[in-house]
Amino acid sequence: MGRYIIHRVVSMVLTIFFIVTITFFLMHAIPGGPFTREKPLPEAIIKALNEKYHLDDPVWKQYLDYWKDLLRGDLGPSFQLKHRSVNELIGLGFPITAKLGMVSILFTLLLGLPMGIISALRQGKWEDYTTMFIATLGVTIPSFVLATVLIYLFGVVWKIFPVMSSKLTRPIEYVMPVIALSGYSLSFIARLVRSSMLDVIQQDYIRTARAKGLSELRVIYKHALKNAVIPVVTYLGPLAAGLLTGSFVIEKLFSIPGMGGYFVNSVSNRDYTMIMGSTIFYSVLLVVMNFIVDIVYVLVDPRIKLVTVKEG
Repeated sequence: MGRYIIHRVVSMVLTIFFIVTITFFLMHAIPGGPFTREKPLPEAIIKALNEKYHLDDPVWKQYLDYWKDLLRGDLGPSFQLKHRSVNELIGLGFPITAKLGMVSILFTLLLGLPMGIISALRQGKWEDYTTMFIATLGVTIPSFVLATVLIYLFGVVWKIFPVMSSKLTRPIEYVMPVIALSGYSLSFIARLVRSSMLDVIQQDYIRTARAKGLSELRVIYKHALKNAVIPVVTYLGPLAAGLLTGSFVIEKLFSIPGMGGYFVNSVSNRDYTMIMGSTIFYSVLLVVMNFIVDIVYVLVDPRIKLVTVKEG
Protein backbone atom coordinates (compact mmCIF):
# COMPACT_ATOMS: atom_id res chain seq x y z
CA MET A 1 0.00 0.00 0.00
CA GLY A 2 2.83 2.36 0.90
CA ARG A 3 4.64 1.65 -2.36
CA TYR A 4 1.42 2.27 -4.28
CA ILE A 5 0.92 5.67 -2.64
CA ILE A 6 4.55 6.67 -3.31
CA HIS A 7 4.16 5.62 -6.95
CA ARG A 8 0.98 7.69 -7.30
CA VAL A 9 2.57 10.75 -5.64
CA VAL A 10 5.56 10.58 -8.01
CA SER A 11 3.16 10.27 -10.96
CA MET A 12 1.24 13.31 -9.69
CA VAL A 13 4.40 15.42 -9.45
CA LEU A 14 5.54 14.43 -12.95
CA THR A 15 2.09 15.07 -14.40
CA ILE A 16 1.93 18.54 -12.87
CA PHE A 17 5.47 19.30 -14.09
CA PHE A 18 4.60 18.41 -17.69
CA ILE A 19 1.29 20.30 -17.53
CA VAL A 20 3.04 23.47 -16.35
CA THR A 21 5.80 23.11 -18.95
CA ILE A 22 3.51 22.40 -21.90
CA THR A 23 1.06 25.15 -20.92
CA PHE A 24 3.86 27.70 -20.52
CA PHE A 25 5.48 27.06 -23.90
CA LEU A 26 2.14 26.80 -25.73
CA MET A 27 1.16 30.22 -24.41
CA HIS A 28 4.44 31.70 -25.60
CA ALA A 29 4.15 30.00 -29.00
CA ILE A 30 0.83 31.71 -29.78
CA PRO A 31 1.30 34.69 -32.14
CA GLY A 32 0.78 38.09 -30.56
CA GLY A 33 1.00 38.99 -26.92
CA PRO A 34 -1.08 40.04 -23.93
CA PHE A 35 -0.91 43.65 -25.04
CA THR A 36 -1.89 43.01 -28.66
CA ARG A 37 -5.03 44.97 -29.55
CA GLU A 38 -7.18 45.63 -32.61
CA LYS A 39 -6.16 49.23 -32.08
CA PRO A 40 -2.39 48.94 -31.51
CA LEU A 41 -0.80 50.60 -28.47
CA PRO A 42 2.17 52.92 -28.99
CA GLU A 43 5.48 51.05 -29.18
CA ALA A 44 6.83 52.92 -26.14
CA ILE A 45 3.94 51.75 -23.96
CA ILE A 46 4.26 48.13 -25.16
CA LYS A 47 8.00 48.23 -24.47
CA ALA A 48 7.42 49.61 -20.97
CA LEU A 49 4.82 46.95 -20.21
CA ASN A 50 7.07 44.16 -21.49
CA GLU A 51 9.88 45.43 -19.27
CA LYS A 52 7.55 45.71 -16.27
CA TYR A 53 6.39 42.10 -16.58
CA HIS A 54 9.78 40.78 -17.83
CA LEU A 55 8.24 39.65 -21.12
CA ASP A 56 11.34 40.85 -22.97
CA ASP A 57 13.51 38.31 -21.12
CA PRO A 58 14.55 35.09 -22.89
CA VAL A 59 11.84 32.43 -22.78
CA TRP A 60 14.00 30.04 -20.74
CA LYS A 61 14.51 32.74 -18.08
CA GLN A 62 10.77 33.50 -18.00
CA TYR A 63 10.16 29.77 -17.58
CA LEU A 64 12.52 29.47 -14.61
CA ASP A 65 11.12 32.64 -13.03
CA TYR A 66 7.60 31.28 -13.45
CA TRP A 67 8.57 28.09 -11.64
CA LYS A 68 10.15 30.10 -8.81
CA ASP A 69 6.94 32.08 -8.35
CA LEU A 70 4.78 28.97 -8.76
CA LEU A 71 6.63 27.08 -6.02
CA ARG A 72 5.84 30.00 -3.71
CA GLY A 73 2.17 29.75 -4.66
CA ASP A 74 2.28 32.93 -6.77
CA LEU A 75 0.51 32.58 -10.13
CA GLY A 76 1.50 36.08 -11.18
CA PRO A 77 -0.38 39.28 -12.01
CA SER A 78 -3.24 39.55 -14.46
CA PHE A 79 -2.15 41.42 -17.59
CA GLN A 80 -5.66 42.69 -18.30
CA LEU A 81 -7.12 43.55 -14.88
CA LYS A 82 -5.02 46.23 -13.26
CA HIS A 83 -3.76 45.68 -9.73
CA ARG A 84 -5.28 42.17 -9.63
CA SER A 85 -3.29 38.96 -9.23
CA VAL A 86 -4.31 35.60 -10.69
CA ASN A 87 -4.47 34.23 -7.14
CA GLU A 88 -6.94 36.94 -6.21
CA LEU A 89 -9.13 36.32 -9.26
CA ILE A 90 -9.19 32.57 -8.63
CA GLY A 91 -10.04 33.31 -5.00
CA LEU A 92 -13.00 35.40 -6.15
CA GLY A 93 -14.31 33.11 -8.87
CA PHE A 94 -13.57 29.58 -7.71
CA PRO A 95 -15.80 29.52 -4.59
CA ILE A 96 -18.80 30.33 -6.79
CA THR A 97 -17.78 27.72 -9.37
CA ALA A 98 -17.16 25.21 -6.57
CA LYS A 99 -20.62 25.81 -5.10
CA LEU A 100 -22.23 25.15 -8.46
CA GLY A 101 -20.03 22.10 -9.01
CA MET A 102 -20.67 20.55 -5.59
CA VAL A 103 -24.44 20.98 -5.88
CA SER A 104 -24.26 19.45 -9.37
CA ILE A 105 -22.28 16.46 -8.07
CA LEU A 106 -24.79 15.92 -5.27
CA PHE A 107 -27.70 16.21 -7.73
CA THR A 108 -25.97 13.81 -10.13
CA LEU A 109 -25.42 11.13 -7.49
CA LEU A 110 -28.80 11.49 -5.79
CA LEU A 111 -30.65 11.09 -9.09
CA GLY A 112 -28.25 9.04 -11.21
CA LEU A 113 -27.76 6.18 -8.74
CA PRO A 114 -31.50 5.49 -8.17
CA MET A 115 -32.18 5.76 -11.90
CA GLY A 116 -29.57 3.10 -12.66
CA ILE A 117 -30.72 0.81 -9.86
CA ILE A 118 -34.40 1.03 -10.78
CA SER A 119 -33.61 0.50 -14.45
CA ALA A 120 -31.61 -2.66 -13.68
CA LEU A 121 -34.14 -4.12 -11.25
CA ARG A 122 -37.01 -3.43 -13.66
CA GLN A 123 -35.16 -4.59 -16.78
CA GLY A 124 -37.45 -4.83 -19.77
CA LYS A 125 -40.26 -2.97 -18.00
CA TRP A 126 -41.57 0.54 -18.66
CA GLU A 127 -39.42 1.94 -15.84
CA ASP A 128 -36.31 0.63 -17.58
CA TYR A 129 -37.29 2.01 -20.99
CA THR A 130 -38.27 5.40 -19.56
CA THR A 131 -35.10 5.76 -17.51
CA MET A 132 -32.81 4.74 -20.37
CA PHE A 133 -34.64 7.04 -22.79
CA ILE A 134 -34.00 9.97 -20.45
CA ALA A 135 -30.38 8.85 -19.96
CA THR A 136 -29.83 8.60 -23.71
CA LEU A 137 -31.17 12.13 -24.20
CA GLY A 138 -28.92 13.39 -21.41
CA VAL A 139 -25.83 11.84 -22.97
CA THR A 140 -26.53 13.13 -26.48
CA ILE A 141 -27.65 16.71 -25.75
CA PRO A 142 -24.74 19.13 -25.11
CA SER A 143 -24.96 21.10 -21.87
CA PHE A 144 -25.03 24.48 -23.62
CA VAL A 145 -27.97 23.35 -25.80
CA LEU A 146 -29.85 22.11 -22.74
CA ALA A 147 -29.06 25.37 -20.95
CA THR A 148 -30.37 27.41 -23.88
CA VAL A 149 -33.62 25.41 -23.97
CA LEU A 150 -34.09 25.77 -20.20
CA ILE A 151 -33.45 29.51 -20.33
CA TYR A 152 -35.94 29.99 -23.16
CA LEU A 153 -38.72 27.83 -21.72
CA PHE A 154 -38.44 28.33 -17.96
CA GLY A 155 -36.82 31.75 -17.92
CA VAL A 156 -38.28 33.64 -20.88
CA VAL A 157 -41.58 31.96 -21.81
CA TRP A 158 -42.91 30.69 -18.47
CA LYS A 159 -40.75 32.93 -16.21
CA ILE A 160 -40.48 30.27 -13.49
CA PHE A 161 -36.75 30.56 -12.78
CA PRO A 162 -34.38 33.56 -13.00
CA VAL A 163 -32.36 33.72 -16.20
CA MET A 164 -29.41 35.45 -14.53
CA SER A 165 -28.24 33.48 -11.50
CA SER A 166 -26.04 36.21 -9.99
CA LYS A 167 -23.82 34.79 -7.22
CA LEU A 168 -26.04 31.79 -6.44
CA THR A 169 -27.29 33.23 -3.17
CA ARG A 170 -30.80 31.75 -3.47
CA PRO A 171 -31.71 28.06 -3.95
CA ILE A 172 -33.94 28.90 -6.93
CA GLU A 173 -30.90 30.25 -8.79
CA TYR A 174 -29.29 26.80 -8.78
CA VAL A 175 -32.10 24.94 -10.55
CA MET A 176 -31.45 25.61 -14.25
CA PRO A 177 -27.61 25.79 -14.09
CA VAL A 178 -27.43 22.54 -12.10
CA ILE A 179 -29.79 20.67 -14.46
CA ALA A 180 -27.90 21.92 -17.52
CA LEU A 181 -24.52 21.10 -16.01
CA SER A 182 -25.52 17.68 -14.66
CA GLY A 183 -27.39 16.36 -17.70
CA TYR A 184 -24.54 14.35 -19.21
CA SER A 185 -22.91 13.10 -15.99
CA LEU A 186 -26.24 12.12 -14.45
CA SER A 187 -27.19 10.11 -17.53
CA PHE A 188 -23.75 8.50 -17.72
CA ILE A 189 -23.91 7.38 -14.08
CA ALA A 190 -27.43 6.00 -14.56
CA ARG A 191 -26.24 3.87 -17.49
CA LEU A 192 -23.07 2.86 -15.65
CA VAL A 193 -24.95 1.76 -12.52
CA ARG A 194 -27.54 -0.12 -14.58
CA SER A 195 -24.85 -2.08 -16.41
CA SER A 196 -22.93 -2.79 -13.21
CA MET A 197 -26.06 -3.80 -11.28
CA LEU A 198 -27.17 -6.19 -14.04
CA ASP A 199 -23.76 -7.83 -13.89
CA VAL A 200 -23.71 -8.06 -10.08
CA ILE A 201 -27.19 -9.56 -9.62
CA GLN A 202 -26.18 -12.47 -11.86
CA GLN A 203 -23.22 -13.41 -9.63
CA ASP A 204 -23.20 -16.64 -7.61
CA TYR A 205 -23.10 -14.92 -4.21
CA ILE A 206 -26.35 -13.11 -5.05
CA ARG A 207 -27.98 -16.41 -6.00
CA THR A 208 -26.70 -17.87 -2.72
CA ALA A 209 -28.15 -14.98 -0.71
CA ARG A 210 -31.52 -15.48 -2.37
CA ALA A 211 -31.37 -19.23 -1.80
CA LYS A 212 -30.87 -18.58 1.92
CA GLY A 213 -34.25 -16.89 1.99
CA LEU A 214 -33.09 -13.30 2.39
CA SER A 215 -35.60 -10.68 1.31
CA GLU A 216 -35.07 -9.12 -2.12
CA LEU A 217 -34.60 -5.71 -0.50
CA ARG A 218 -31.82 -7.00 1.73
CA VAL A 219 -30.15 -8.87 -1.12
CA ILE A 220 -30.08 -5.73 -3.26
CA TYR A 221 -29.07 -3.14 -0.67
CA LYS A 222 -26.80 -5.26 1.54
CA HIS A 223 -25.05 -7.45 -1.02
CA ALA A 224 -25.52 -6.16 -4.58
CA LEU A 225 -25.46 -2.39 -4.26
CA LYS A 226 -22.08 -1.98 -2.57
CA ASN A 227 -20.39 -3.86 -5.42
CA ALA A 228 -22.49 -2.30 -8.16
CA VAL A 229 -21.43 1.24 -7.22
CA ILE A 230 -17.68 0.49 -7.28
CA PRO A 231 -17.37 1.63 -10.95
CA VAL A 232 -18.99 4.92 -9.90
CA VAL A 233 -16.14 5.51 -7.44
CA THR A 234 -13.63 5.44 -10.31
CA TYR A 235 -15.72 8.05 -12.12
CA LEU A 236 -15.90 10.49 -9.19
CA GLY A 237 -12.57 12.17 -9.97
CA PRO A 238 -13.32 12.90 -13.64
CA LEU A 239 -16.92 13.71 -12.65
CA ALA A 240 -15.87 16.40 -10.18
CA ALA A 241 -13.28 17.87 -12.53
CA GLY A 242 -15.70 17.72 -15.47
CA LEU A 243 -18.46 19.51 -13.60
CA LEU A 244 -16.08 22.17 -12.26
CA THR A 245 -14.47 22.90 -15.64
CA GLY A 246 -17.61 22.21 -17.66
CA SER A 247 -19.35 24.96 -15.75
CA PHE A 248 -17.37 27.61 -17.68
CA VAL A 249 -19.88 27.75 -20.54
CA ILE A 250 -22.86 27.37 -18.20
CA GLU A 251 -21.60 30.23 -16.03
CA LYS A 252 -21.33 32.44 -19.08
CA LEU A 253 -24.87 31.59 -20.24
CA PHE A 254 -26.40 32.21 -16.81
CA SER A 255 -24.19 35.24 -16.02
CA ILE A 256 -22.68 33.53 -12.98
CA PRO A 257 -19.51 35.40 -11.87
CA GLY A 258 -17.39 32.29 -11.38
CA MET A 259 -14.15 31.09 -12.94
CA GLY A 260 -15.82 30.69 -16.33
CA GLY A 261 -16.09 34.41 -16.99
CA TYR A 262 -12.50 35.08 -15.98
CA PHE A 263 -11.17 32.22 -18.10
CA VAL A 264 -13.18 33.08 -21.23
CA ASN A 265 -12.17 36.74 -20.96
CA SER A 266 -8.52 35.79 -20.42
CA VAL A 267 -8.54 33.71 -23.62
CA SER A 268 -10.15 36.57 -25.57
CA ASN A 269 -7.63 39.08 -24.20
CA ARG A 270 -4.53 36.83 -24.37
CA ASP A 271 -4.05 37.16 -20.62
CA TYR A 272 -1.23 34.61 -20.42
CA THR A 273 -0.90 34.46 -16.67
CA MET A 274 -4.65 34.03 -16.11
CA ILE A 275 -4.87 31.29 -18.75
CA MET A 276 -1.87 29.46 -17.32
CA GLY A 277 -2.98 29.99 -13.73
CA SER A 278 -6.48 28.66 -14.40
CA THR A 279 -5.18 25.69 -16.39
CA ILE A 280 -2.62 24.76 -13.76
CA PHE A 281 -5.09 25.25 -10.91
CA TYR A 282 -7.68 22.95 -12.48
CA SER A 283 -5.06 20.44 -13.58
CA VAL A 284 -3.71 20.14 -10.04
CA LEU A 285 -7.28 19.84 -8.79
CA LEU A 286 -7.98 17.01 -11.24
CA VAL A 287 -4.74 15.18 -10.41
CA VAL A 288 -5.37 15.41 -6.66
CA MET A 289 -8.98 14.27 -7.05
CA ASN A 290 -7.93 11.28 -9.13
CA PHE A 291 -5.32 10.42 -6.50
CA ILE A 292 -7.93 10.51 -3.73
CA VAL A 293 -10.33 8.42 -5.83
CA ASP A 294 -7.60 5.84 -6.51
CA ILE A 295 -6.90 5.50 -2.78
CA VAL A 296 -10.62 5.20 -2.01
CA TYR A 297 -10.97 2.62 -4.78
CA VAL A 298 -8.19 0.55 -3.23
CA LEU A 299 -9.98 0.70 0.13
CA VAL A 300 -13.45 -0.24 -1.15
CA ASP A 301 -12.50 -2.94 -3.67
CA PRO A 302 -11.11 -6.06 -1.92
CA ARG A 303 -9.54 -7.36 -5.13
CA ILE A 304 -7.42 -4.25 -5.62
CA LYS A 305 -6.60 -4.15 -1.90
CA LEU A 306 -5.27 -7.71 -2.15
CA VAL A 307 -3.04 -6.84 -5.10
CA THR A 308 -1.64 -3.67 -3.50
CA VAL A 309 -0.97 -5.43 -0.18
CA LYS A 310 0.96 -8.16 -1.99
CA GLU A 311 2.93 -5.61 -3.98
CA GLY A 312 3.61 -3.46 -0.90
